[in-house]
Amino acid sequence: MNTDITASVKPEYPVVDRNPAFTKVVGNFSALDYVRLTTISAVSVTVGYLSGSLAPRFCFQTLPLLTPLQEAQTRGPCAGIKPGIRGPSMVTGGLIGVMGGFMYAYQNSAGRLMGFFPNDAEVAHFKRRRRENPASPRLSLVASVMTLPYLI
Repeated sequence: MNTDITASVKPEYPVVDRNPAFTKVVGNFSALDYVRLTTISAVSVTVGYLSGSLAPRFCFQTLPLLTPLQEAQTRGPCAGIKPGIRGPSMVTGGLIGVMGGFMYAYQNSAGRLMGFFPNDAEVAHFKRRRRENPASPRLSLVASVMTLPYLI
């Protein structure tokens, strides 16, 4: 089964690199990609903290869930016991946000390099770079000599 998206869908924009390496995709992150990554991470940290602070209070001895009003009225041996899950849930939310934001930025960057998203800046950058540093014939000679042992 072929899982390559480029085999079934043709790019709408000029292709800079049909199969970009990980380092090339990450190096191609734009300022907007970093803003999106940071925003998704910050929102996830906030949601994680809030979800941890909204956890219900419960009593380990009596097992039923207690509302704050019931806790205040009972003042029993377990009144006020609340597990400290704000920190762990905030860290978990932050990790999920960083991973999700990174994957979103990576998808956008790779899509621009492969020609699936608008990529005027990337095309101009790589055309300028090719003009400044054309491939030298010596490099291609070295590359062909290095692959010779594998052909024998």
